[in-house]
Amino acid sequence: MSVSETATPGQISEKGAAGVRMRGVTKAFGSNVVLRDLDLDVAAGERVVIIGPSGSGKTTILRATMTLERIDSGTIEVGGRHLYHELHGSKLRPARESHIRAVRSDIGMVFQHFNLFPHMTALENIMLAPMKVHGKSREQARDSGMELLDKVGLAHAANQTPGQLSGGQKQRVAIARSLACEPKVMLFDEVTSALDPELVGEVLNVLRDIAEEGRTTMMLVTHEMGFAREMADRVVMFDGGQIIESGAPADVLVDPQHERTKAFLGAVKSH
Repeated sequence: MSVSETATPGQISEKGAAGVRMRGVTKAFGSNVVLRDLDLDVAAGERVVIIGPSGSGKTTILRATMTLERIDSGTIEVGGRHLYHELHGSKLRPARESHIRAVRSDIGMVFQHFNLFPHMTALENIMLAPMKVHGKSREQARDSGMELLDKVGLAHAANQTPGQLSGGQKQRVAIARSLACEPKVMLFDEVTSALDPELVGEVLNVLRDIAEEGRTTMMLVTHEMGFAREMADRVVMFDGGQIIESGAPADVLVDPQHERTKAFLGAVKSH
């Protein structure tokens, strides 16, 4: 792979959001190929919602971007920096762990089931990574943690443990925890699917606020088409580890062109 195949410039916006560029990304689990030579560009500050049937590779592409799953081949770049590779002369070679950690520090991920530490308060959950990973003092982490809790409407719950919070509140704490490390890219994996319908709105409001600031690029996986319409600048349809359709929400969700997309949306609406 030559230098001419590396990232184009300008992948970090004036507000600090980072673009994502994937080329030829392939990932298999044994004989099951879940990502097939995948190409995907996400502009800095863009909100891309990924839809598709179970097993289509949508969660795997988020986990690969977070380095929770290592790709078998291809490249992923964040803000113009390769995630899994480093440049040596005119060639790309597998990256050292220190390089991967440095690029990954620009990425945050929020999961379906919150993954909060149950023995810590909401504030302590948010403070942990800034202190351990970024070397902030306890006072700095506390101040920024309280600002983030206020941002997600939970300043009053700072000293409550996850067991004392509703599902929607836990998810908002999880979002605040990811924001604490000031990521340039945020990944959201089915963040509303574990919530009661009446709690989805409060999480959507937080995500809208983050999106309006323009400092964070978002990649969101969901099975909920209402959520997709609300959040997406662009909707991408996955099937068989590849992108089969991509476009504005009004196009892909209302007037899809691919027969597989039509069948998927029909199945979703029937449930």
